[in-house]
Amino acid sequence: MEEIDKERFFSVELKSKVNLKNVTVNENSQENVLVEGSLGKLQHAEFADGVVLEVFGDKGVLRVNLTIDDIKKSEKANQEVKK
Repeated sequence: MEEIDKERFFSVELKSKVNLKNVTVNENSQENVLVEGSLGKLQHAEFADGVVLEVFGDKGVLRVNLTIDDIKKSEKANQEVKK
């Protein structure tokens, strides 16, 4: 249960920097950071070890520390907000 309260992580692995569209980092560490690119065509998506969503494209991989339960809880919370 304590895993749910921890911060989540992500990583983006691109096969080439050509697939990277934009990276914006301001000098002030408190400012926003933007990373944009293309994973290419979706090959497949899966949950690794049940705790990391991996989205595989032909140009790269996006990994997010996210469980199926996190998604279900988020969907349920969104439905309750809309009522």
